[in-house]
Amino acid sequence: MTFRGWPSEALEFYEGLTADNSKTYWTTHLPVYENQVKAPALALLADLEPEFGPGKIFRPYRDVRFSNDKTPYKDHLGIWLEFGGYIQLGQDGLAAGCGMYQMAPDQLERYRRTIVDDHLGPSLEALIADMGKSGVTVHGHGTLKTAPRGFPKDHPRIELLRHKGLTTWQEWEPAPWMGTGAARDRIIDFFRISRPLRAWLDHHVGPSAR
Repeated sequence: MTFRGWPSEALEFYEGLTADNSKTYWTTHLPVYENQVKAPALALLADLEPEFGPGKIFRPYRDVRFSNDKTPYKDHLGIWLEFGGYIQLGQDGLAAGCGMYQMAPDQLERYRRTIVDDHLGPSLEALIADMGKSGVTVHGHGTLKTAPRGFPKDHPRIELLRHKGLTTWQEWEPAPWMGTGAARDRIIDFFRISRPLRAWLDHHVGPSAR
């Protein structure tokens, strides 16, 4: 099956689920989820795998064990790709991200050590600036209010040092092109622009050994 976009019914499904996050709604509209949401997502994964590796669709059920919010279903579709990419679809449209959202302690140690390096730190700054010229913004996550312990508050790259995660992120509001193969093309363009950040993180931070 070739990916031909998500039809308007997919976004309408999540609009309805947001308004009525109940088992009754989910059961009644399950065929819509399977045919208009999940099936196109599986087709998209097949199209992306040759360049970006295999991926998976996150389960639609929320883990409510430790949450005050007991709504049972996620209000969006989430897709994870092996190379570090993420795709999201919901009532607000389409979004994609790439990078390391939450670094483990050993990753964070290597990241910070690299940021303070007088050669490698500026290389990340330059990379982020170049990506910005292409219209893709890099975002920090888990950002500390001040400098990490052991680092000076006036370090020239203090903003990067304060982050515990670093990703690109782009959002697209609902539009007719989402129901066509153009959705795949935009996601691919975004991931290609994002690739230098992921490559930098893979090289200098790498996977967690813990």
